[in-house]
Order: sequence, then structure tokens, then C-alpha cells
Amino acid sequence: MSWLPKKSVVVPVDFSEHSLTAIQTALEFVSSPNEVHVVHVIIPLDMISVGEMWVAEDVVSRKNAAVEYLDKYLKEHGVMGVTSVVREGDPGLQIAEYAKTVGADLIVIPSHGRHGFERMLLGSVSERVLRHADCQILMLRRAE
Repeated sequence: MSWLPKKSVVVPVDFSEHSLTAIQTALEFVSSPNEVHVVHVIIPLDMISVGEMWVAEDVVSRKNAAVEYLDKYLKEHGVMGVTSVVREGDPGLQIAEYAKTVGADLIVIPSHGRHGFERMLLGSVSERVLRHADCQILMLRRAE
């Protein structure tokens, strides 16, 4: 099992400072930025709250807004040349599925280190990716 170099690295982002660290780490594993796939997953409204299902906001406009924001986020932080993608669904499953689709040989994912009640409410995207991905995973611990 070789860690370097990688031909395709997936980095899920939630726009936190931890996401930027994960992108920078992923760039160290590849020879070209276009081998890094930055993925943001929007959660369907019906997964958030049953009452939200009746909001007149459509998936296409939410996805378009996320694409625009992801592009802006990457530019503001000087991240150029990476592949950026927005998907919709369960974040852990979508990240693992996308990695499989692009033939990724590594996923670099930040962990927020939530515990107790907060973890029960929010779940653990990192843990789901660990269970479902077919490639190597580098989980970055948050710095206190």
C-alpha cells in the first residue's frame, strides 16, 4: 500500500476551516491539482425536517446556489485547478459513491470530533464514509 503519489483524491467539504486543511493536505498527495475532487453534498430538505418538505424551494436552485458558493469558496482561498462537484443526498453515502465513480484511491476527510448529544443529532459523516468507501481514507483530526 503506497501513500504517494495518488491519481485521484476526493475531499468532502462543508466550508469550515477544517475543509480548507483537508484540501491543502490532498494537494500534497497528487502531482496535479486536477487530480483532487472537492465534493460538497447538500442534504435533501426532507432529511432535515418533515415540515421542510412543503417549502417551495426546488432542488435545482439549491444545487445551483451550492455550486456558486463552492466556486467562490475555492477562489477566495486560492484553490485553483481542482475538480469541484456538488451532489445531493446522504453525505456519507454520496461521498463514498462519488469516490467509487471517479476511481479515487484516497479520500481526505476532516473530522469535527463531535461527541455525545451533538453527535447523536448530527451523525458522523466521517464514520459513514469509513464504512462505505472502497478506497484508502485519511481522516484528519481537528486541532484543539
